[in-house]
This record gives sequence, structure tokens and C-alpha cells, in this order.
Amino acid sequence: MATNRIAFQGEPGAYSHEACRKARPDMEALPCRTFEDVIDAVRNHQADLAMLPVENSTYGRVADIHHLLPESGLHIIAEAFVRVHISLLAVPGTQLSDIREAMSHTVLLGQCRGFMRDHGIHGITGADTAGSAKIVAERNQPALAALASPLAGEIYGLDRLADEIEDRQNNTTRFLLMSRQPDHERRAEKMLTSFVFRVRNIPAALYKAMGGFATNGVNMTKLESYMVDGVFTATQFYADIEGHPDDPEVRRALDELGYFTSTLNILGTYPADPLRETQTRNG
Repeated sequence: MATNRIAFQGEPGAYSHEACRKARPDMEALPCRTFEDVIDAVRNHQADLAMLPVENSTYGRVADIHHLLPESGLHIIAEAFVRVHISLLAVPGTQLSDIREAMSHTVLLGQCRGFMRDHGIHGITGADTAGSAKIVAERNQPALAALASPLAGEIYGLDRLADEIEDRQNNTTRFLLMSRQPDHERRAEKMLTSFVFRVRNIPAALYKAMGGFATNGVNMTKLESYMVDGVFTATQFYADIEGHPDDPEVRRALDELGYFTSTLNILGTYPADPLRETQTRNG
């Protein structure tokens, strides 16, 4: 039964919430405490889609997310790129000169060092960005501000004293939208396929497994390794490639990959976000 809800991790106003509003503005956003709760909400039919951050252009891979994707039982149906614009939020009537401290997630504090230094503002670590905005609204102290999204300011009734104060103007987070059912029927000018695999225990297995993508002209945009169950000898790889599994060249490359792997799990096939090209050019 459809719920028309999309689940995300964090408080209302989090950047994941912003991603939901941008990618699926017609759906109700459902806040969840953890990434596991987001996945469970979709599996238990409390939501139709999950919005999960996977990587940031400044800070790299989101911790633990690659472990959760293959075990979730969900399928990637889309990606969404969201520019991380940071605002300084304070209780109504506050002036910038009143601010002495700003609360946010430690990652966001690290992205606004220049602004904080120039205005003599001390950073305070909070659990997350939107949660910090909520605390600032509850405490109602003019000297305390939050670093969070403009959406968080809108939700918690805070004034935006300064916008786009991040040190890096191209800071972008990539999100994946996941559902209970795969969608392999769609076609777009650029399709992406994501999968995880483990190579067989034979010499040069990874080198040989990757050879099929090179010889068939399939562009691999991401390849990352991570340990499985905390064991150094058990390594799993996550990969993104351009193309659809039904494309002849992709099918041949995946067939060759399968020969050198012990497990291969396709997580999803989906259109590339139009902002992907912009991010590539700016990177």
C-alpha cells in the first residue's frame, strides 16, 4: 500500500530533509532517528522511499552507509545531488554582533572556520545540524546561534543572519533514493548502475575482474573497498558504472566480473542526476 512518504535520517530541517523536498516535493518527508530506522520504515511500509546520503565532495564517504546498502533489501532508483548551503540562524531580533557561540554538527563547524574566525564566534558541537537549530530556538538566547540549512531556520522560526557562509562554495552531498522494488524499465541519456562484489581468492582477481570494463569501454565512476564484519581478509567492493545492465557492453563486462567474484549484488540502475555533470566539471 502506497504511503506517499519518503523517509530520511535526522530532525526536520536536516540536509537530508532538504534533499527530500528537492527530489520528491510531492511526498511527505518522514524523519527517522538512524539510517537503520530509515531503511526499516521502507521495509515495513511506513514509507515508500528512503533518502540516504552516501558521500560528500569535501568529506568523502558517509560512515557505515556502504555496509547498510547491500543488507537493506532495498533498491536504488535515483540519485540526488544537494549543494550544502550553510546559514547562521538565531532567535528573531538578534543581530550578528550579538552572537558569541554557534552550535552545529562537527562537520559543519569545520566548513565555516573562516566566517567564525572573522566574527569572533566560538563553535559548539551539537548532535546534528537541524537538532542544533531546534535547541537554539528552545533556549531563546540571543548570544547563541546555529549553523544549519535555511530550511531549518524556516521550520524552527529562526532569523537567517548570514547565508552561504561555508568556506568551500562547491560543497555537495550525493544522496541515493531507495525503494522496495527495483526499476529497470526507465531509460535516460545517462544511466548508472551500482553494485557490490567480493573477488574470488585467486591471484590478481581484482585486476582481472576490472579488465572487462576496460575492454568493453564501460566507464567506472566509483570503486571503493571496505572490510566486512571487521575482518581484514574479508573485503567487499562498491562500484558505480555508467550504463544499463541490458546494454551489450555492460552485460559483457558484468559477465566477466562474475567469473572472478564470489558474490555480485546489483543495487540498482537509475538515471544520473543532471547536477552530476556540473559537479564533475567543478571538481
